[in-house]
Amino acid sequence: MTRLIIKGGTVVDPVAGKLFQADVTVVGDRIAHIGKAPADKDATVVDARGCLVLPGLIDMHVHLREPGYEYKETIATGAAAALRGGFAAVCAMPNTRPVCDSAAVVGFVLERGKAAGRARVYPVGALTRGSEGKELAPLGEMRAAGAVAFSDDGRWVRNGNLMRRAMEYAAMLGAPVISHCEDPDLSAGGVMHEGVTASVLGLRGMPAAAEEVAVARDIILAALTGCHLHIAHVSTAGAVRLIREAKARGVKVTAEVTPHHFTLTDEAVKGYNTNAKVNPPLRTPADVAALKEGLADGTIDVIATDHAPHAREEKEVEFDAAPFGMVGLETAVGLTMALVREGVLTLPQLAAKLTTNPARILGFEGGLLREGAPADITLIDPELEETVEPECFASKSGNTPFAGWRLKGLPVGVVVGGRWFAVRPRVATGRRTRDKK
Repeated sequence: MTRLIIKGGTVVDPVAGKLFQADVTVVGDRIAHIGKAPADKDATVVDARGCLVLPGLIDMHVHLREPGYEYKETIATGAAAALRGGFAAVCAMPNTRPVCDSAAVVGFVLERGKAAGRARVYPVGALTRGSEGKELAPLGEMRAAGAVAFSDDGRWVRNGNLMRRAMEYAAMLGAPVISHCEDPDLSAGGVMHEGVTASVLGLRGMPAAAEEVAVARDIILAALTGCHLHIAHVSTAGAVRLIREAKARGVKVTAEVTPHHFTLTDEAVKGYNTNAKVNPPLRTPADVAALKEGLADGTIDVIATDHAPHAREEKEVEFDAAPFGMVGLETAVGLTMALVREGVLTLPQLAAKLTTNPARILGFEGGLLREGAPADITLIDPELEETVEPECFASKSGNTPFAGWRLKGLPVGVVVGGRWFAVRPRVATGRRTRDKK
């Protein structure tokens, strides 16, 4: 079996909440030992001095566009973008063409992910057929085929009774329901956050209430059904408050936030910047502060990117006509490490929200640095800096408002199932990882 030693790094343990110096030895596809590595002249050695060693990062909310929209992204390019961003695993949302609402499409996504041979790819199945919100999709068949969760991502299930039945089935299957909370009647026609900036730009706004009304209903249904409800990409202070109160009452609810929602405000739209057009929209400074508070106090469990690639020609149109979404896999770690420097999160807390918590929510192995655990590991150089250049992305698309930003704290390598991928040279220190030839 292959042997890999990650030598001299600072291990970040999100479960114990500790940092410590140690070597990590991998044999085959499992972690064999954490501590001083024994001499092994045949092992591949990675020099991790100065690096943080985390469990392999997991992004539980990405759009890989295949099948149907391969001109934006394929599963292979998305998995490569995930690796470059430091992620060992991603969960692909079902809004493809055809929609991932059958065992056949679930199997297709799994096969393409394995064939790509990069980050692990887990499919999320649709809640309703075609994500049309009219009848339930075959949840049991998709679960048996490998779906890790269910969601009509991008479309809130407006019919409350249908959502109740979906939650009941999902609870029986032991799978979480991921909800894009947005009342479409309240946000209809909106293209950005409803507020002063929208008024100045003459653009129709999407009120915070559109998200909060939907969050409130779905929390009530989660309490009724006992289903594990996961709220996707929380963006408002009111939604954070609702989730915090629900958790205090014992409702089985978790939540995620994206790096763009805790970094930018609706002012990023100024100049009619279509790369800042996302759904839910970028909100106010008060909302950003509430999201950070929710991250710090544990109300928000997960950081996910909602990676949403679009072709350049789709974004280079008038603001109203441009699609929602931005790519996020390759900027996420740099933006998230800023939370540590600001004192919002400790390194173990950050690691939990990027590794342990998504693994726990989705119920699969991962998110741990333990002897016997899967050998999925991410190395981050906290001092490495890089200017964001979309033309250098591994993703097919470059629709990001962070182009030209200087990010600090970047992934330099990822281990997936025991296989080492160097994803970025450590030019800032002059050190190099060393692979056995």
